[in-house]
Amino acid sequence: MAATLSSAKQRCDQPSSELCYAGFWRRMAADIVDNIVVLPIVSALAPTRWPAHPTFVALAQALAADPLRQLLGLVFAVAYSVVFWVKFLGTPGKLLLSCHLVDAQTLGPLTVGQSLARNFGYLISYATLGLGFLWIAWDPRKQGFHDKIAGSVVLYVPRRPRRG
Repeated sequence: MAATLSSAKQRCDQPSSELCYAGFWRRMAADIVDNIVVLPIVSALAPTRWPAHPTFVALAQALAADPLRQLLGLVFAVAYSVVFWVKFLGTPGKLLLSCHLVDAQTLGPLTVGQSLARNFGYLISYATLGLGFLWIAWDPRKQGFHDKIAGSVVLYVPRRPRRG
């Protein structure tokens, strides 16, 4: 892992002293991959009848209809991200797109506490009508609100080409 993180300091178009942060579109693509993996499982655990026009009242009623299944879906989604972030430096989507999620100060793996804080930060990013996610596009270190809350960064670590 140390060799991989040290290679993160190298970027094709920048000096080796600078890190290469994963940008908005790369991270969006990684999230799409992860949703393809996670959503079928969470959907199986979550309530099966969602309102056709989701207002806050209608969503609250749907959640109240089967709160245990909804809680199981939430626990699975959080556990999925925490385990992959702590153990593998990213979810399958991030790893597929050469992204590593690390502590912003040490460039080491996130702690469980940071991972939970990052999940909580997603709520803040959503609550601001997505501004917390869009912030990635403008931030110099490509951090969304959830990254800032958890003290994390997502690095782009290009795979080394195989030498024959």
